[in-house]
Amino acid sequence: MHTDTERCVRAVQSKDARFDGWFFTAVLTTRIYCRPSCPVVPPKVRNMTFYPSAAACQQAGFRACKRCRPDTSPGSPEWNARADSVARAMRLIRDGVVDREGVPGLASRLGYSARQIERQLLAELGAGPLALARAQRAQTARLLIETTTLPLAEVAFAAGFSSVRTFNETVREVFALAPGELRTRAARGPLAPATPGVIALRLPYRAPLNPSNLFGHLAATAVPGIEEWRDGAYRRTLTLPYGHGIVALTPQPDHIACRLSLTDPRDLTQAISRCRWLLDLDADPVAVDSQLRTDPLLAPLVDAGPGRRVPRTVDGAEFAVRAVLGQQVSTAAARTHAARLVTAHGVEVEDPEGGLTHLFPAPQALAGLDPESLALPRTRRTTLTTLVASLADGTLRLGTDTDWERARAELSALPGFGPWTVEVIAMRAFGDPDAFLPTDLGIRRAAERLGLPATPAALTARAADWRPWRAYAVQYLWTVDDHPINHLPA
Repeated sequence: MHTDTERCVRAVQSKDARFDGWFFTAVLTTRIYCRPSCPVVPPKVRNMTFYPSAAACQQAGFRACKRCRPDTSPGSPEWNARADSVARAMRLIRDGVVDREGVPGLASRLGYSARQIERQLLAELGAGPLALARAQRAQTARLLIETTTLPLAEVAFAAGFSSVRTFNETVREVFALAPGELRTRAARGPLAPATPGVIALRLPYRAPLNPSNLFGHLAATAVPGIEEWRDGAYRRTLTLPYGHGIVALTPQPDHIACRLSLTDPRDLTQAISRCRWLLDLDADPVAVDSQLRTDPLLAPLVDAGPGRRVPRTVDGAEFAVRAVLGQQVSTAAARTHAARLVTAHGVEVEDPEGGLTHLFPAPQALAGLDPESLALPRTRRTTLTTLVASLADGTLRLGTDTDWERARAELSALPGFGPWTVEVIAMRAFGDPDAFLPTDLGIRRAAERLGLPATPAALTARAADWRPWRAYAVQYLWTVDDHPINHLPA
């Protein structure tokens, strides 16, 4: 979008928050870059130039605005709606892969050379993987500086910097303030009471956001031991590269309140990335709802509760296992089966609040389970053990670098994987916005009540007009049934 100057200028002059994260405005006279909704008086058009990423702005010598804090804007929705190499690379960078494995590790996960990845990212985003990772490290550093009491030297390494000197130089360059000055400025404002070991932050999103189906679904399907709904917050355990964590996510009118407790602060970047992915916070609800409203049968559902998101998962392998356990059984039965696996094979953790007890078992921990110990039909035992074996040996990968169509084909080749299981994994684990479930019982009931075609083939043909947002159409169709997944718990 940053190449459409006229459209960008209109967005900046109207301070349209819907475009935050789509592009960044750099001001030639002040050498500052802002988000489109920056509250200051817009600069003259001749002094504006536009970039596709904060990293590109920083590479061009601009520093972040202190008023609108462009480093905290929602991410671009493009990386959620695409599965090409650039989108997959952006999801991996957001997950901290460059910090942990370097550019060669990023390239190897995508099946390209480092030079090809560099060239593709430069062409589309104006910055290479190292610059994009650097911008993300700066954002993580700012969060740790402003929300924790960690010594600044520890903040440097927790944010992914290789040295304190590089940390100091980057923070000064990006924010025009030394790390100590950032902490001092943050301390001047009203702060919530700090809890030792807990990082509290806000997760921004593009309005509108309807929390009912998002948190309702997560709460209704929560597996005891690893998830719970408590005091208006969805809480769960996280398995992270350097340790584990516990997160509490609370919907607020203009943001999601996030409270993270981590065993290692180096996991902050990935923890935030997983929470944003789980709640689909980088979506563009205006674009989605506008497309779905063109169908006269869907329009009333969209108007009744606009801004529905697709509830996703923090771990693709975990969700695939849970999807198999949920085949042809009720939500309650699926939770019971999953809870048994968690208790028997999950790693125990300590939760100061007492509600969470385990991490979901990794595929390697489940690879040796005895099929006879599973209270499942024999065919589903075979389905589960085959899936776990493929995940454990790396034959099947369901991470943020997943090639959607290839993974669909690999899942379909496994015994017991029909269209419903493949598509629900594509929707919630891959994040494919066009995944569709025409055979789902809730969708069939909704189709019958709304006057939509009854057969899966006919409904799929009718849903062609909803593309590429059929996964969001599923969320609206599910609201036709009065199911707990559609309501925030009391």
